[in-house]
Amino acid sequence: MSTSEILAEIPKLSREDRRRLLERILELEEEAASVEALRRTADEAFLMLDTMEAEDAARQSR
Repeated sequence: MSTSEILAEIPKLSREDRRRLLERILELEEEAASVEALRRTADEAFLMLDTMEAEDAARQSR
């Protein structure tokens, strides 16, 4: 089902169904935000590890 088809059907839904739909969309957005936050944290941790490994390699080559 396409986005335009979904949007066309929304007005036909009951108020309760529209609310459930909205709640589900908000849940998905929260999950996406959580995943993005975890990805950023992981990226920062990997960058820190890369820096530590480079510093260690530089010390060992002296």
